[in-house]
Amino acid sequence: MSCTVFLDLLAREASPVEFEGPLVAARAAGAGPEALAELEAAKIAALRVRTIMRRHARREAELAALFDTASDLAGLRDHDAVLEAIVRRARRLLNADIAYMTLNDDERGDTYMRVTDGSVSAAFRRLRLPMGAGLGGLVAQTAMPYTSAHYLKDPQFRHRDFIDEAVAEEALVAITAVPMRLGSRVIGVLYAANRSERPFDREESVLLGSLAAHAAVAIDNARLLEETRTALEELSAANAVVQARSAAVERAAQAHDRMTALVVRGGGAEDVAAVVTEVLGGTLLVLDAEGRPLAAAGDPGPLGAEEFAAVTAAAHSARAQGRTVRRGDLWIASVSTGEDVLGTLVLRTPEEVSDADQRILERAALVTALLMLLRRSVTEAEGRVRGELLDDLLAGRVPDADALAARARLVRVDLTEPHVVLSARCAAPEQRGRAAFWASSHAAVAGGLSAARGEEIVLLLPGDRPGDAARRVAKELGASLAAPVTVGAAGPVRAPGAVAAAHREARRCADALLALGRAGDGAGAAELGFVGLLIGGDRDVEGFLESVLGPVLDYDARRGTTLVRTLEDYFGTGCSLSRTAERLHIHVNTVTQRLDRVGRLLGEGWQDPGRALEIQLALRLHRLQH
Repeated sequence: MSCTVFLDLLAREASPVEFEGPLVAARAAGAGPEALAELEAAKIAALRVRTIMRRHARREAELAALFDTASDLAGLRDHDAVLEAIVRRARRLLNADIAYMTLNDDERGDTYMRVTDGSVSAAFRRLRLPMGAGLGGLVAQTAMPYTSAHYLKDPQFRHRDFIDEAVAEEALVAITAVPMRLGSRVIGVLYAANRSERPFDREESVLLGSLAAHAAVAIDNARLLEETRTALEELSAANAVVQARSAAVERAAQAHDRMTALVVRGGGAEDVAAVVTEVLGGTLLVLDAEGRPLAAAGDPGPLGAEEFAAVTAAAHSARAQGRTVRRGDLWIASVSTGEDVLGTLVLRTPEEVSDADQRILERAALVTALLMLLRRSVTEAEGRVRGELLDDLLAGRVPDADALAARARLVRVDLTEPHVVLSARCAAPEQRGRAAFWASSHAAVAGGLSAARGEEIVLLLPGDRPGDAARRVAKELGASLAAPVTVGAAGPVRAPGAVAAAHREARRCADALLALGRAGDGAGAAELGFVGLLIGGDRDVEGFLESVLGPVLDYDARRGTTLVRTLEDYFGTGCSLSRTAERLHIHVNTVTQRLDRVGRLLGEGWQDPGRALEIQLALRLHRLQH
């Protein structure tokens, strides 16, 4: 009977006080000493069993908590969550008011509050402790657990005012702490504390030590995981760098091979521009030494005024440094050889251009310079050949027409076709070298010849309109030199032997233009009026009459009028309307009407002294012919 009562109490996990109930009831019922002794023995046995059962339950809970912590470590996903779970379990298993963890900060040389559970003080949660201070400092120094029944009164460790104030604000009394060790090194301390004088026993300290060991493993795993992640990121970054460099090397090799092929086959700046844009992307503009567009790839469009100024300044910097210079989305490389500036490469791309790709642009600038020099050398050599051939033609040295034609074919000139001869005079003596170079290039492109002879540049160009050719060369060469260029013309010539005479006429035309104050103009004998008639080699009277009086002569022929006769009498009377009317036996108004008609046919300014002189000369020649 007594055993059954105590078994029921054990089954429902009764408190120790309730185990006194059967004894109290037996005494009240008047039980004898033997019965009471039996009940006392049964009670003591039951309480012993109850203690064993609670110890086993507690051990089971501890093992479960440790198992859960080990599971957390095995599946470590969130380092912070694992530490928070460990501190939370420590508080629950030890039935403590608060649990917390501090970690050492090797860089700052102190320790700081890492995780808390049950804390109510913000100052406590922000606490940083000097190494060796407080209860935690003692544990970290000795690497041994320590339990204090009353923290603020405990003299076994060094107290610091700000630490004691934080502990007092949290109202902590009893504290137990265990070291968190990795090998022989203490990395932190795990604590459990009560706000009353309830001491922690040895078993609780051992349990807290087990959780601290798990926490140390979690921290070390997190460190290893972070190091592994960092190593993987560094490896990935290194791999990306290797791949990028490999791609850059491949691009550089591709660009080198293609540019080498350009040099071998004699390509131009436009070919280099195409290679650069295909390898690097973007668009490329090639400028000559004066900043004018020479070639382009990828449709770069013209440079704005601000961009052009920036490119000009950057080109000087690039030439001085020998490197590519960036200005916004423009990358500029100088095309130069020593002190000789040949041009500029302007790459436009919004993408970042690596150092290796900048080397490609610089190599492209070097190849462009080489191609320009090669082309210049070829042009100069060809120019010498062209100049020597033209010198022979101007000197009349044509003993063997077939040999002369063969020499002309070597420089792609067909002397059987009509050509015009031009004599150009440059107003700026210092520009004559550039003028000769321009003339050589222009003649080579046009399929003609050029030669520099002292102050004169002579050109032999295909065509049969000498005046038009003279005006075109005067305009284009003058624009290139930014200085007036006067050009006389003659021709067309259709035989090598006629070149020398045509040259003499072209020179006379140039001299006449300068004498007439028409520097910077171009003309042949036909455009010089009566002066051209005087200096022209063929004395083209009909052409002169047509150019001066043609519209009036045609009008008289079609209408049967006498405008030519009216003009003769008008100039013969000293430009007197009344005396002209008397000679013609007509009214003055009729004379005025006829002269108005002449003005409409000949254009404004026909009575200016120069035009009037040409008209009077033409009237005399016309009368002589009729």
